Amino acid sequence: MEDALARLGLNRREANEFLVYWLPRLEQNPYNLISFQSDAYTDHAVLTVTPEPDSVLRVFMAWKPLESPAEIPLQDLPAFSRNGFAVVEWGGAEVR
Repeated sequence: MEDALARLGLNRREANEFLVYWLPRLEQNPYNLISFQSDAYTDHAVLTVTPEPDSVLRVFMAWKPLESPAEIPLQDLPAFSRNGFAVVEWGGAEVR
C-alpha cells in the first residue's frame, strides 16, 4: 500500500494519514480487493477550487472485503508531478 500511495503522488505525511485512517477498516477483513480509481472517480465527483491550482492530485481507493485471496493483474498507477500550488485530496469507499 505504501508503494502504491507513493507512486500515486502522496508524500510521506499524506500517505501516513491515509494509512492511519484506512488500515483499521481494512484489517478487519481476511483479505481486501483494492482498486485506486482515476477517471471513474474524477469524472463523477467534480472538484472546483478557487484560486485554480497548478496541479491537482485526487487519490480514491475503492475496496471490497474478501474471505479468500483473489488473483488480479497489477494495477497500472499513474505518476503525479506537483507543480506550484497543489491541491491534494484522498479518500475511499467500501464496495458492497
